[in-house]
Amino acid sequence: MRRVERDRLRPMPTVTRVLALEPVPTLADYVAGGGGRGLEVATRTGPDAVLEVVTASGLGGRGGAGFPAGRKWSTVRSLNSPVYPSAVVVNAAEGEPGSFKDRSILRANPYHVLEGALIAARTVGADRLIIGLKHTFTPEIERVRRALDEVRDAGWAEGIALSYFEGPSEYLYGEETALLETIDGRYPFPRIAPPYRRGVEEVLESPSDVTANSASAAHVEMAAPGGESFAPPTLASNVETLANVPAILTEGADWFRSVGTDESPGTIVCTITGRTQRHGVAEFPMGTPLREVVETIGIGPEDGHRFTALLSGVSNPILPAELLDTPMSHEAMHALATGLGTGGFIVFDDRDDLVAVAAGVSRFLAVESCGQCTPCKQDGLALSRLLTQVSRSDATDDDLEAMDRLLDTVTNSARCNLAYQQHDVVDSILELFLDRFQDHVTEAAPALEPEPIVPILDIVDGRAVLDVHQTSKQPDWTFDAEFSGQSPADRLDDHRAHETL
Repeated sequence: MRRVERDRLRPMPTVTRVLALEPVPTLADYVAGGGGRGLEVATRTGPDAVLEVVTASGLGGRGGAGFPAGRKWSTVRSLNSPVYPSAVVVNAAEGEPGSFKDRSILRANPYHVLEGALIAARTVGADRLIIGLKHTFTPEIERVRRALDEVRDAGWAEGIALSYFEGPSEYLYGEETALLETIDGRYPFPRIAPPYRRGVEEVLESPSDVTANSASAAHVEMAAPGGESFAPPTLASNVETLANVPAILTEGADWFRSVGTDESPGTIVCTITGRTQRHGVAEFPMGTPLREVVETIGIGPEDGHRFTALLSGVSNPILPAELLDTPMSHEAMHALATGLGTGGFIVFDDRDDLVAVAAGVSRFLAVESCGQCTPCKQDGLALSRLLTQVSRSDATDDDLEAMDRLLDTVTNSARCNLAYQQHDVVDSILELFLDRFQDHVTEAAPALEPEPIVPILDIVDGRAVLDVHQTSKQPDWTFDAEFSGQSPADRLDDHRAHETL
């Protein structure tokens, strides 16, 4: 029997704490299976006890950064406004290339996400719960809409207003401050201050506040940490993070820590796409070797080929194939100067040219930059152009030197992480595959177009459906035939000013 056939028969070493194997059709089905008990525990024991167990569990954010959930909840609660109630926003604006885990969770079981979010709302003193989705997420919007109606009818949300928000398709909409900006009626441009300082609504402290008619966060200088404000904080949290909360409340912190590692307890829901025999989503204990994740979901490399590298979306440095036995934990990945991200991994094999991959990553990030920070947009676009020239074998050694200079400046004054992503991913590919770049400069390597690095629209029959339309998006966020030369921050600000006049 061939190895691939043996692998297909091997039991999948996955877990099902967060990602249900079969869809949970209704709230009644969820309750029949034990759902709702976490909210009962939270109501009975009170906010202090909830914070204690969530903190003791070591639950880290599953949106990419891994920030301790207990610390975030405690911070929001301690900074409650004396005037306005807080809000909880569920970040369901998944748009990281290579990731499909949040949408998979919502499609299978939105109820434990809502239960976790309601527990969070009662703990931090919030009177609103908002689910932030993209308008293109049609199946998830319908699933969430029906689930919200059921939760209201069941009386779970007494005193808490429930709603969902359909936002734009831009990548930055998933950045939590840009998500709040959009919900508050502006464009998805990241803020300076985090949600715990300024929440889902901008509260004007005087009629002369210059932000009153602001078109974008480009002119909204939000309060910095340490400043005084009546603005209510917001708890913004990822879908997967909140889905873990009900079971933590019912089963306890020790149960949650019974899988995973000491520093990265619990499970993580992973997406595997790229050069594997199968694409898909599954849940694993933290600390599972990356190779096991890739081979379990993806079965393995396609016949006659070998893996060469793996990208965790476009947020972290690339990982060469010889490091695939690395445990999937924050500490292990940080030790290799990379990150776990959202657990969405794009796999490359010996057919892929990593120069074209670098060009594709750079193009995606340069286009999706909002332009509030000039180096991020302008240096990012310049870097993207040079990488495209190299990929097309139409560059010189001077171009490689220019790329190094741009990598040094692209992060200057960056208010969000996008510029750092541009630096980290491209720099890591340059370092690991410099010989390939030089082959393109000497024309020893064939000319190639940038590899499409774009979000996933769906996974159907074991294959990812990619948003290839994104490759025709202009850096001003239009799909016009020609680039206007403006950044989104300038173009959209001018548009709003024209409307006002």
